[in-house]
Amino acid sequence: MGRKREVKESALKASIVTRVRFSEVDSLAIVWHGNYIHFFEDAREAFGEKYNIGYMDMYGNGYVAPLVSVHCDYKQPLKYGDCARTEITLMETPAAKVIFRYEVYNNETNALVATGETIQVFVSVTGNMLCLGMPPFFEEWKNKWIS
Repeated sequence: MGRKREVKESALKASIVTRVRFSEVDSLAIVWHGNYIHFFEDAREAFGEKYNIGYMDMYGNGYVAPLVSVHCDYKQPLKYGDCARTEITLMETPAAKVIFRYEVYNNETNALVATGETIQVFVSVTGNMLCLGMPPFFEEWKNKWIS
């Protein structure tokens, strides 16, 4: 029986506000459920910009981090014209992966509309998945930002 790896919330957070566009709603004028994953993606990009760890930073160090898991719980709908505020938090883990947690709010009412989590694993640009340890560049990044 393996030892369960500890995952805990870090202090690294970011947020982004996005106005719901017509193309993101369904025939009921509410955000189609799959579009919440786009809100998560926007938040990951905002996080990367804020902390200098975007996709091209990873690629420049010889790695990519594809998604292997996406989870979303829906609380209440957003509608066309609403502003969604997506808050993202990096979860600390010793594994060679990146875990983010998300909270999506209606920015006008502050109502929580969805929560979620994504998991990404490190893969070299040549296609080799890391099973043990973090890539050196990511360890250095963590040491700079999480202390």
